[in-house]
Amino acid sequence: MTRLILASQSPARTKLLRNAGIAHEVLVSDVDEDAVQARYGVTDPHDTALLLARAKAEAVASLPEADGALVIGCDSVFEFDGEAHGKPYTAEVARERMLRMSGSMGVLHTGHWLVDCRDTDSGASETDAPGSGTGATLGSVTSAEVHFMEMSEDEVDTYIATGEPLQCAGSFTIDGYGGAFIRKVDGDPHTVVGLSISTLRGLLGQAKVGVTELWTGGAADPADVRAE
Repeated sequence: MTRLILASQSPARTKLLRNAGIAHEVLVSDVDEDAVQARYGVTDPHDTALLLARAKAEAVASLPEADGALVIGCDSVFEFDGEAHGKPYTAEVARERMLRMSGSMGVLHTGHWLVDCRDTDSGASETDAPGSGTGATLGSVTSAEVHFMEMSEDEVDTYIATGEPLQCAGSFTIDGYGGAFIRKVDGDPHTVVGLSISTLRGLLGQAKVGVTELWTGGAADPADVRAE
């Protein structure tokens, strides 16, 4: 069976894959996001999302546990008023951002990067060796406009007190408490959660893997979650 590894510890991304019936494992490798951005000097939110997704996927793909699998890495960056917003980490930063976002709109960019770690068989045709790897390493970015409702200071403070927005790009979620403050999304809503299933399907197709090959309905078992 074709193995898919999610190079992310995000519960939301795992839930998306599970709900889509896509069997997967989770393997996380620490990537210093600030160091990666500093090394390449990328500041555009769209390009930053793809760069970080690639860094995560390639870091996990280099681990021995990834041999024989396909690895998908993802990263999300929120663009607001021309600025790139990652995770706020602190309540002060989250509060300042959310009050600015109240009644306004921003763009959530999610980068996806797929690495095919399966053995290649250059001497066989695709039809002769359907399980052989392609050596593919490729990516794509999906973006969606997020329109926010007006938020009072009390609502913002109560939301931040839940802790939910502190580890989320842009300081909000759509699939949790934060969904109450989102008026509409123009684009793939899965992008806002952190992983576009249709984009994953397209990347798998380029690696000669049909998404239906992964349709088992199985969730990532906690035993499969390993941190490196």
